[in-house]
Amino acid sequence: MAGFVRDILTTLSYEPHAAEPLGADGEALSRLDQRLAGFTQGSARARTAISIRPSDCSVWDGNPRDVPGLSAESCRSLIESIAQEDGNRIPVLVRRNPPGADYPYQLLVGSRRRFSVDWLNHNGRPEIRLTALIVELTDEEAFRLADIENREREDITELDRARSYQNAVDRFYGGVQSRMAEALNLSNSQLSRLLALAQMPDEVVNAFATRDELRVRHSEVLTPLLRRPEQRERLLVTAREVGEEQQRLAAMGERMIPAATVLARLKDATRDNDMRRGNETPLLLGEMRVGRIRTGREGLAVDLLVTEDTDIDALLGTLRTALMDSRRQIAVESEALI
Repeated sequence: MAGFVRDILTTLSYEPHAAEPLGADGEALSRLDQRLAGFTQGSARARTAISIRPSDCSVWDGNPRDVPGLSAESCRSLIESIAQEDGNRIPVLVRRNPPGADYPYQLLVGSRRRFSVDWLNHNGRPEIRLTALIVELTDEEAFRLADIENREREDITELDRARSYQNAVDRFYGGVQSRMAEALNLSNSQLSRLLALAQMPDEVVNAFATRDELRVRHSEVLTPLLRRPEQRERLLVTAREVGEEQQRLAAMGERMIPAATVLARLKDATRDNDMRRGNETPLLLGEMRVGRIRTGREGLAVDLLVTEDTDIDALLGTLRTALMDSRRQIAVESEALI
């Protein structure tokens, strides 16, 4: 069995791959799922699968999936399919816990399947068991296997993946990033960018509407600013303010501030005060900042942030009014100098 799984580690690509439309568990199948499903189809091999209760296994802490974040709603199609199949045809992967442990097994791959069977056990289907394959893998091998699966899952955020890498580089690779990059088939620069995302302060994370909206491309912009003490303090103050705004909007059921606007506000917070106050005017659409008007030697310059949700007509109306106001203000200031 260990040889089969190690073969998966060496033959499955780490590159993103289009999943099969719908599998036996009612979900898009990753290539790992496809291999595991095929493993249990032959009668000789099928006997190696075991049936356990979800409560028989703890969840290995090296997997980046946010297990507490799983819910009946997010796993609905999987729950319905497992109920129809009277179990999960695609097995989970477990390994035996050491003697004396609270649980006989440790779950390595298959958190959603384990959650779904457990939910069914507590909601009218106590007879359903969790189909599992027992494997013998080191922690580092288990991490690589989970990483292969999770790269093809849309519900694993870049932040969750990055934080799991931050933990893994010390835990499994002796703190040597190049070793980890080689093991995961990543370039050193790719890994460095992910690790930078993992180090984003909580204030910055909370400024975004959801964890999924904070991406590597945002940390690439913010990381250099956070390295400078004065800019870092201004950025974190603004991040806390934006985070509080997000909480108020969420509580009122209103549309939250999009990621592009959050990034623009955090960047703007690091600019020198005289540049922010004296030579430019923020452009607001409702309560949301969407750009700025800057005063230059040759006239007015406009920077706009237009997302797919921006109301273009409203933006143009706001821009026209703001430009007229800025021109009048320049005229007033010029007259004052005469």
